[in-house]
Amino acid sequence: MGEFLEQHQVLYKKGVADFNAAKILFDQFNQGELALDIDIILFHLQQSADKLIKAILSKQKVNFPKIHDLEQLYNLLHSTGIEVSVDIEWLIQLNDFAVEGRYAIIHDDILKMEEYFNTISILKEFTKKHFNE
Repeated sequence: MGEFLEQHQVLYKKGVADFNAAKILFDQFNQGELALDIDIILFHLQQSADKLIKAILSKQKVNFPKIHDLEQLYNLLHSTGIEVSVDIEWLIQLNDFAVEGRYAIIHDDILKMEEYFNTISILKEFTKKHFNE
């Protein structure tokens, strides 16, 4: 029988899975092995940040609304006294890919990809350390 996971653990695992999916897709895209819209990669990064922030909130037993707005989620996190040293502007830019990126063409800037990955990596590591406290 499998181990029962708490909500924060499920959110963390799904956030890491989204990050890993984005990384794999981006690596294949850079190697010319994959023809895809870069918006798909950015969607996975946005979803990763969304789930990682919600994982921290869940671990702290903070109720959060059913939203995908990273700025609002980050502000909720901040209001609980939890400080994550990520550049909020990079998270805000990812908001466009939560919904619109799935249905519309967004002018993407592939030069920003490293910053997006760095930002989510910091958030991922912070979440992991937060759980081990």
